[in-house]
Formats: sequence, C-alpha cells, structure tokens
Amino acid sequence: MHVNKRQFGTILATILMINLSTLAAAQRSSGSLDLAHGHFRVGFKKYTKDDNTRSYQRLYDWDNKVLARPISISLWYPAEKVSENSILKVDDYMAILKQEEEWESLPNDRILSWFYYDNEKNRKHFELQTKAYKDAEPVKGKFPVVIYAPSYQASSVENFALCEFLASHGYIVISSPSRGTENRFFEGGTIKDIETQARDIEFLIAEALILINADAGKLSVIGFSFGGISNVLAQMRNERIKALVCLDGSIKYQFQKLLSVGYGDVSKVDVPFMFMAQKDIPLSVMVEDNIDTTLNRSFPFFDSLTRSQAYYYKFNDLTHACFSSMGILFQERDPRQDKSEKEIIDSYRWVSTYVMHFLNGFSKGDKSSLQFLADDPANNGVAPGLITLKAKNPIARSLSFEDFHLLARDKGYEDLVELVNTLKKRSAGIVLQEWKLNNLGLQLLFQGKVREGINILSLNTILYPNSANAFDSLAEGYLIQGNKDLAIKNFDLSLKLDSHNQNAISRLNELKGK
Repeated sequence: MHVNKRQFGTILATILMINLSTLAAAQRSSGSLDLAHGHFRVGFKKYTKDDNTRSYQRLYDWDNKVLARPISISLWYPAEKVSENSILKVDDYMAILKQEEEWESLPNDRILSWFYYDNEKNRKHFELQTKAYKDAEPVKGKFPVVIYAPSYQASSVENFALCEFLASHGYIVISSPSRGTENRFFEGGTIKDIETQARDIEFLIAEALILINADAGKLSVIGFSFGGISNVLAQMRNERIKALVCLDGSIKYQFQKLLSVGYGDVSKVDVPFMFMAQKDIPLSVMVEDNIDTTLNRSFPFFDSLTRSQAYYYKFNDLTHACFSSMGILFQERDPRQDKSEKEIIDSYRWVSTYVMHFLNGFSKGDKSSLQFLADDPANNGVAPGLITLKAKNPIARSLSFEDFHLLARDKGYEDLVELVNTLKKRSAGIVLQEWKLNNLGLQLLFQGKVREGINILSLNTILYPNSANAFDSLAEGYLIQGNKDLAIKNFDLSLKLDSHNQNAISRLNELKGK
C-alpha cells in the first residue's frame, strides 16, 4: 500500500494559503548547513509515552484495536561523554519519520517516495552526519526548555538541525509529531486539529516538568507552519509558556479561525513573540496557485497584539518549506520563486541565529541578545535586503483589580498597603473597588483563610475609611478569628459611620451582653 502525502496537497494549500513549493524540479545540492553550534555536545533520545486521556487507532494495522494515544517524543539536550560511534546520520532521522508515520517495517530505500519526497537524487543526504549523539549522558545542571511543534502532520524531527543547534547552546528541546486526535491524520486544518496539537504541546510541558535537568520555569514554544498557530493557542491557555516563536506560522493565515475558539483571545498573548515570515510570493504565482493576494502585506494577528514584545522578520530569500531542515535537504525547489541553494542556506542560518538570540534574551536574560533583536539586521552583519524587521512594544495598560489580586495572592496577602502603593506608581489609574475588596475578604474568610481575609478587609478600611460596611465586615472577620476586642472595636467604628447599621447593633449587644 502506497501512502504519499501529496494526497493532502489540496488540504495544505487551503490551510496555509501559501505555496509550499512541492511541485517544481530544481534539486538540493549536497553540503552541510554549517550552523554556528555552541560549546555543548548534543545528546538525543527517542521514546514513547501514552496519553491515557485519549483513544487512538493505528489505521494501517487493520485490527481496529483501540489504544491509548501514543506520543512519540524526540529529545535533544546538552550532553557530555559522548561515544563517537553513536553519532546520528540523517537516515537515522528518516527512520524516525517512518516510525512516526506508523510504517516501521518499510524498507529505508523506499522512504523518500513513500512519504514526503519523491526524488531519489536526494538520497545522498541520508549519509550526512548530524551533530547529535544517541543516548549520550546529559550535562549536569538546569537548562531552559524549548518545545518544538511541527508543521501539518509532520515528524517531530522535521527541524532536527535547528533543534540540535539550540541544544548545543544550552537548551533542552522536546518535540512530538503533528497528528490527529483519533489517528495519524488531521481532519483538514480544523479547529479540532489546532486544539489537538495545542494539547500535545501541553503534554510535552508536563513531560518537561519531570526532566531532572530541565528548568521548566523558562519554557518557550517554537511552531513551524501549522505548529505556529497551535503554539499560540497553547500559550493563550497555559501560563507556563513564557515566549513564542512562529516559523512562517499559520497564525498569519488562519487568524480568524483561531478567534472562533472559545478562549481565542489576543489579549491573552502577553509573552515575547517572534514571527519569521517567508518572502513575498510573486503575484504571478499567487494567481496561478489561487492564493489570497493580500497575504504578502496582511498580518492582522501581529497588528492586534497589545501586550507582547513582538518581532516580525521577513526573510526575503526563503519560501515556506525552507524554514525546516528537512525542507532544506529534501524539498524540491520551485523555479518560479525559489532562490539559489546558497541564498536559501544562508537565510536558514540567520533563522537559527535569530531564534537563538530571541531565546537567549527572554529565557536567559542576555542583554546583548536583546540588543541584537532590536538592532537593524544590517548592523548584525545581515546582507542588505535579506531580512526586514518590524517590532512593537507592549502598550501600557492600567492595572486591574485582577492584577492586584494575583500579586496579593503571590504575597500570601501580606504587606498589602505597600503593594497598593507600588501598583499606584506603576499605574496611577488603578482602582480597587470597595465592594470587590469586601467580596474577596469574605470569600477568603469563608474558605477558612481567616488571616488572609482579615488582611484584605483591613486594607479596605484603610482605602475607604468612611465606609461603615468595610468596618462591619472587618469586625465579622475578627469575630470568626475569635478576637472579641477587635470585633467590638470595629463594630463600634461601623456604627459611628452609620447609626442605623442593624448588624453592628445586634452584634454589639451580643458581645457586650446587653
């Protein structure tokens, strides 16, 4: 049985609304990508875990057996004590591709024609050595985590060169294949497909939390193509994600679809964001391939960002497929628009370099990397016209009661006056409504958090010293605490502000034995 991914070409064209350059004849020349690797050796592990919350079937096993949904995990990491005979070649990654496509028994000499690529001349790249060593011993210490979300139905190793590059610079990179909920295949770029991949990202976050050398508090997600809309959705609902990178991500092409998700809210994107776009598609190609002619200049998602430090880089020598190392090595070229091999490889090196500086800046706090991002590309040694940059800073907004509550909770509801003074310096327009403070304080009291509730209610009396209700509620808090004297004191204060406060009158009669 022959399963060629060309059967999904029509779907992909609809999903991405761009030309993936799969129909042309020009071929990839041999040679290395020659990325500027860091000082760490790179280890690689491959293993599978089950997601027992979802059911799954392997379509081509023909036994109709229902399984727990398998998550095939690829892991790159800083390593030491490597064995030189354990270095991976490209064909090792291609073997992983066929395993993730659920054709483990397929002979290696049929991989190219069976799956993504159908030109046997590309087989020469199988023997290229990579920078990864299988099962090498990890370096001791903690390293920031990067989750890689692949393109539409693609392998976890589609961008192995970028993943190795980042690991060599001190990152742990973890990825799983892009696949449907119930079986290997997506439905066609539906909301369900986006949510499925976002949930896989969250599965990998949970996996990262148990890796002993992972600093999961510094976690970023890189998404290529379809993975570059799923990672945005994942960040909207998961506060562990601290930064986002989209390699010509579908968020540029399917923004309206994301908004139709119940929790699809751009205001939730409040982390640093980097988008790397393909070159402008020639108008003749757009017309010939029935591509929306506004896509070269339109990016409503980026325009809508208000809470994120955001960077938008356009790589004027790269088409979509060449943002992945598999695309560099094996994708057929489109003679209508693809650049020369040298220009493509030079651009891919810059893609890797800019991703590294973005992660260094926002995961490691490297000020020189932040300056690199802010500088004009020409100042960083980029050839004129190769990359264009558009950046935007988050728009300052007034802090809300919800902001106050989150910060107060993090402080254990202590030192609240100091917190309020600090917030007023940051946002003079912040308003902590009396009724909200009263409600929060009572909620905490009734939850058994008496000290915390009293602290909030006490703050309310400081901010609203003429509120009889504020002192009445604080008195109730002291009553729950068993502090009769302070309860009487605050009921008295409430009654002075409102002589008709029946609750204070009744409570004082009880407490004073009248």
